[in-house]
Amino acid sequence: MKKKLLFLGPPGAGKGTQANLFCKKYGLIHLSTGDLLRDEVSSGSVLGIKAAEIMNKGELVSDELVLSIVEGRLLNINEGWLLDGFPRNVNQANSLKDLLEKINQPLEGVILIKVADDYLIKRLVERGRQDDNEQVITNRLKIYREKTSPLIDLYKKQGILEEIEGNADIDVVFSCIEKSLG
Repeated sequence: MKKKLLFLGPPGAGKGTQANLFCKKYGLIHLSTGDLLRDEVSSGSVLGIKAAEIMNKGELVSDELVLSIVEGRLLNINEGWLLDGFPRNVNQANSLKDLLEKINQPLEGVILIKVADDYLIKRLVERGRQDDNEQVITNRLKIYREKTSPLIDLYKKQGILEEIEGNADIDVVFSCIEKSLG
């Protein structure tokens, strides 16, 4: 079983849900960049203070800062890990690849959870978050297509991408992920 993984997919595809299930079953460390940023801010570290200043202004944390936080976390993991929410663009992916080579922990597999837009919109609207209205969701999907979709080709070319149909029940999707990572 591959132990250094990345889950990709559009907002609402179930990446976080599947990552949690997978990590729990296989003892991997789930590295969600959102959680990592919040943890770093809570810790009061130098990186956390920098991140808080940026986040409090409603701005996006720089690639370099996110990468530094991810690096700090990866350096303390001896077992496997699963990245969720990073990288979000080709520049971040290239920086991540350089980092993983530097620390001798190459990415072993990428799971793309594919879900049709109409299903995603329905799923996200039903989730009931305040910021999950159809217009916001459509915009998030547009940004995903522009920024994150190019990662699909990048990881395909590297021969480490597995595509999973995410329209099914959670257990079915999980089973497909397990089979693909064998």
